[in-house]
Amino acid sequence: MASAEEVVEVGIRVLDPEAAVPTYAQPFDAGADLISTSDLELAPGERAVVGTGIALSIPAGWAGFVHPRSGLAARHGLTVVNAPGTIDAGYRGEIKVCLLNTDSSNAITISRGDRIAQLVLQRVGRADFVVTEELDPSVRGDGGYGSTGGVAGWAAIEQEDA
Repeated sequence: MASAEEVVEVGIRVLDPEAAVPTYAQPFDAGADLISTSDLELAPGERAVVGTGIALSIPAGWAGFVHPRSGLAARHGLTVVNAPGTIDAGYRGEIKVCLLNTDSSNAITISRGDRIAQLVLQRVGRADFVVTEELDPSVRGDGGYGSTGGVAGWAAIEQEDA
């Protein structure tokens, strides 16, 4: 049986009288919908910073992460350029989303009131970076991009490129 999720209280200031407060579409959704306060059209390859009309007071030890909406990404190629966008606990300005139309031939129309991204809140830690001559060993070691597999055809492609 799943345990109850942790709920964190986040203060919200509505900057636009018609802006929507983020809401979760389904009971177990991780992301709350962020809503556009603008009407715009994104041409193929074009990006725009889109306001949501809200500001948040995320508590210390937490951060907000702005993710693309999967349906918009799959159907229209709409994504968040810096995905996930990070909202630090100390930021109190308007939440804005940097959107990108990745479709190579079709424009995307965004209307005021459209759900454009989703906000995921997560606990975050801070590091105490300590300079050392050697790092603790690990199974992975210094294996980087592609070192754990993922796409079966990559090995063949890499051999062809060699």
